[in-house]
Amino acid sequence: MSKRLVEAMAALDEDVVLEEVQSLKNRGVEPLEIIESLQEGMSIVGKRFESKEYFLSELIMSAEVFNEATKLFGGMDKSGKSKNGVFVLGTIYDDIHDIGKNIVTTVMRSNGFEVIDLGVDVSTAKFIEAIRQYKPKVVGISCLLTTCFDNVKECIQAIKDAGLRNGVKVLIGGGPIDEATGKYVKADIVAKNAQNTVDYCKQFVGV
Repeated sequence: MSKRLVEAMAALDEDVVLEEVQSLKNRGVEPLEIIESLQEGMSIVGKRFESKEYFLSELIMSAEVFNEATKLFGGMDKSGKSKNGVFVLGTIYDDIHDIGKNIVTTVMRSNGFEVIDLGVDVSTAKFIEAIRQYKPKVVGISCLLTTCFDNVKECIQAIKDAGLRNGVKVLIGGGPIDEATGKYVKADIVAKNAQNTVDYCKQFVGV
């Protein structure tokens, strides 16, 4: 673990992060080891976000710095992208909002999850197909329209009817979603923000 890299990542100092990653790479350090240092820094960012020392802009910036750093050794495709498992995510059908979903995708990837981003206006059939194909432990459904709550409910019920509910936790998130919505649609967890999603998924997969 590179203390300098961890501290630079936590401080969102992109120049030092990139310099240290390049230095470690030149010394023959394995990409996965470099990623672990970056993830440790990301974990500190998450804690600072929760304590309101950092805000959403810093959370987004941390993910961008992380992504720039991983580009120096060809990204994460061959260096532990699924270290913490697979996470399937999409915005429910009839809803085309993607900003929140994209933030969650970026932050989850930078915390060691392989994210299968299904996009927006995702049909129930597509969610079910992705669960069968990728076998995630957690599925995230994003919804920013109150008019689409019934769509989320229908999707979750269909996942259950397909016999896939026992092995999968369903997480929902989005501006208008609260605990009451979670009970209505029968979701397992309501995520308030991207870091909340990371924390729940890490806890569920035993990280």
